[in-house]
Amino acid sequence: MTSRALENKPATNKRQAILDTALNLFVTQGFHGSSTAQIARQAGVATGTLFHHFSSKEMLLNELFLSIKQEFAEDILQVFQGLDLDTHPQRSLKASAQKLWNRAIDWAIANPIKQRFFLLYALSPELAVDVREQAMNSILGFISKLLTQGQAMGEIVTFPLGLMLDNCHGQYLASIRFFTDYPALGQDPLHREASFELFWRSIKA
Repeated sequence: MTSRALENKPATNKRQAILDTALNLFVTQGFHGSSTAQIARQAGVATGTLFHHFSSKEMLLNELFLSIKQEFAEDILQVFQGLDLDTHPQRSLKASAQKLWNRAIDWAIANPIKQRFFLLYALSPELAVDVREQAMNSILGFISKLLTQGQAMGEIVTFPLGLMLDNCHGQYLASIRFFTDYPALGQDPLHREASFELFWRSIKA
């Protein structure tokens, strides 16, 4: 490891410690119930260090949302890349979408705290609109590609893409809310299949 990497490592660790602590506090105490002083103290850093990395608590929330959304996207992107829809356009779009859906549900079940964070803040007024747009259009841009391809193939309704993306997101949040309330059903094939069918019927042509 280079000397520059060694110099950067502590700052990276502090930043991640702040994000991890904020995640737990925002989920357990709420955004307004968690002060920056408390976050810094539990993260083991000075309050000034927190503000060095995040200019405000709102900025901390935004960055936390984006970092978790990036982690989520990287996980399900592995499935999307394996579908190779450009090379195999004849492959069932519905079957491909179902693989992505199941991977997304699996991620939520495997990451309960981050899942609860999404449920609490994905539609929260505390989260900046441009942050939501960045998460959906940049980080999750491959979802837009899948929808656009489905529309071109006549398998998905040709409604405005932005509205479609928000609808897909809402369907996903509704499903993980249900599986959060009834965790055993998250592994039940009947309920898992039904959750996807509800989603698919809302967007199919």
